[in-house]
Amino acid sequence: MKKKNMGKILVVLAALMIGFSAIATGADIELAKKSTIEGILKRGELRVGFESGYIPFEMTDKKGKFVGFDMDLAKEIAKAMGVKLKLINTAFDGVIPALNTGKFDMIISGMTITQERNLKVNFSDPYITVGQTILVAKKHEGIVTSYKNLNDPKYTVACRLGTTGEKAVRRYISKATIRSFETEAEGILEVINGNADAFVYDLPLCVVYMAQQGAEKLVFLDKPFTFEPLGIAINKGDPDFLNWLNNFMKQIKNDGRYDRMYNKWIKSTDWLKNVQQ
Repeated sequence: MKKKNMGKILVVLAALMIGFSAIATGADIELAKKSTIEGILKRGELRVGFESGYIPFEMTDKKGKFVGFDMDLAKEIAKAMGVKLKLINTAFDGVIPALNTGKFDMIISGMTITQERNLKVNFSDPYITVGQTILVAKKHEGIVTSYKNLNDPKYTVACRLGTTGEKAVRRYISKATIRSFETEAEGILEVINGNADAFVYDLPLCVVYMAQQGAEKLVFLDKPFTFEPLGIAINKGDPDFLNWLNNFMKQIKNDGRYDRMYNKWIKSTDWLKNVQQ
């Protein structure tokens, strides 16, 4: 091939590459403009969906204020974005549909990252990892030492409806009589009142209930038998927002802010006296 022709081909290829680059850059700019981040900054407000009642992540204190690990996390996110925070208390089974329809910008509600949920929303990197543990009626102390012991028709196991705890019970303790309740408190009361043999739920909440009820009524099997990472949920198709959140999480986990929240809400139960019972 003549050098002259080769030169023309290189010029054409260069022009094509510049054209493709311009198209790609334009598409990236349009995608960025559609990010939820732009809406939050323009509005000057971050809207966070959650359901109060999941100890110690989201609760209501005696003054009617929403408090907890997730609430502090939401405050840090809003502060980092330089906007106000609006907390929207929503029934847990409705938070994903509400997010998808634009009622709020993200979900921070002790939500376990599951493949099923991930088909509907995108999750940030996990901000904490928990697992299912068991509160057993005192009368079974020394007899029930594992979830495996409960996998028997003679036992009644309580759990909260629609949670990963219920899924774990139906998967690992399927032979037991399973009773699902609308709230965690109802399920635990069934055990305390002798109507159920055990209650299955996330480790942090079980720690709290053991602190409240004491060893006189319950036995705590505190070794989790499942692996459950919790994440912040946002709408699909928003890589810019997801990138921002993941970088935010890396930052607070290395500058002391995360440790302060963890020590306050997970390691300690001093806050219990200020929370509605």
